[in-house]
Amino acid sequence: MISPTTYAFFVTASLALVLIPGPNHLYITARGLAQGRPAALASAFGVETGTLVHIAAAAAGLSYLISRSAALFAVVKWAGVAYLGYLAFRAFTGGGQEEGAAPPPQPLRRVFLEGMLVNVLNPKVALFFLAFLPQFVRPEAGSPALQIVLFGLTLLLLGLLSDLVYAWTAGALGGRLRGRERVMRRLSGVVYLGLGVATAFAGRK
Repeated sequence: MISPTTYAFFVTASLALVLIPGPNHLYITARGLAQGRPAALASAFGVETGTLVHIAAAAAGLSYLISRSAALFAVVKWAGVAYLGYLAFRAFTGGGQEEGAAPPPQPLRRVFLEGMLVNVLNPKVALFFLAFLPQFVRPEAGSPALQIVLFGLTLLLLGLLSDLVYAWTAGALGGRLRGRERVMRRLSGVVYLGLGVATAFAGRK
């Protein structure tokens, strides 16, 4: 059983991490500015659903394999870069809409799935779970895999609360900027492009 002291220390460290604006926050904010609060909230839940995949991978040891295999790391990394590039291209071009026309809102299911894919295809998240969670695993506390799952779910919950704050705020700002869809779309494209570049330069160390 995980000791209360270890768990409290983990929660404190996790809070410090989730309060720092990161790529997920930028992605969710871009969604909220471009498409409003419902899309931002759907993105937040999608991103953290992707976190579930990373938790399972860390518990199963897949994150370790990704960190050790140059080929596997490259596949995940460039798939993420390509997907973010696609999102940026679609944002810049308006998804095939005529110039000046407001694009129709995307179904929230699609927004959710895109948020999940953006997180799943980010190898830096997998490496983060590999580097961060095991520091708190104690052999005397039982199954290491179960400890990683518990720590991972705790981090997910804290991250979701942080994501929802960003989503709510960005959605409110997006609502005030109605009529400037073109500007918001281009801003979203810049964010996606920036995230893609950051992913492209991600290393295994």
